[in-house]
Amino acid sequence: MDEPNGNRSGGTGAGGRAGARKRDTATVRALLELHGRTYAEEAGIRLRNTPVPLYRLLVLSLLLSARIRADTAVAAARALFDAGLGDARSMAESGRQRRVDALGAGGYRRYDERTATQLGDGAELLLQRYRGDLRRLREESGVGERLQRFPGIGPAGADIFLREAQGVWPEFAPYLDRRTREGAERLGLPASPRELARLVPGEDLPRLAAGLVRAALDRKVADEVLDAAAEA
Repeated sequence: MDEPNGNRSGGTGAGGRAGARKRDTATVRALLELHGRTYAEEAGIRLRNTPVPLYRLLVLSLLLSARIRADTAVAAARALFDAGLGDARSMAESGRQRRVDALGAGGYRRYDERTATQLGDGAELLLQRYRGDLRRLREESGVGERLQRFPGIGPAGADIFLREAQGVWPEFAPYLDRRTREGAERLGLPASPRELARLVPGEDLPRLAAGLVRAALDRKVADEVLDAAAEA
């Protein structure tokens, strides 16, 4: 049988494969039902392939990539947007203290000074290089590397952005990176992005990725999902 620690053992015949597929399907269904909300949704971003939602996702990716709780990063993103800083022009033209205050209102205080500077510099770069529209970046090669040119966006931030954006930028799907594979292993799911992608419709890939990340970050999430799948 498939063990919860990610070791996939058992029969290799048709019966064994069918059993594994059934268990994987139940696990993924439970994951999506319990923890399948994307981080963009949590931050109030209605993600579409248009400039403002994409910019807001970039801001959220920066916040989430810091060593801080995900719920704090999401709250800070909401606070920035509520403060009228939800587009590149507004962010670039805002005073640094206004950004610090908005981050603080969201509970994002540990890195607020540095992050406020990064947000302003990143908005200016987006306006200068891409006229405020990340779709222009999409048209270039090496999108992951180009995302990392924005202050505060490193490899982790680029991964976060592309995991969430794959629903509107389907050429990057399935984008299931190291963190999502850690979650898959914890849930006893296949490690291959292609195999994982076969378990959900294409439009659910961002939800699957978000759920797998939560399972990777929190053992309690994985246990809850496995318990629910076993009861299904």
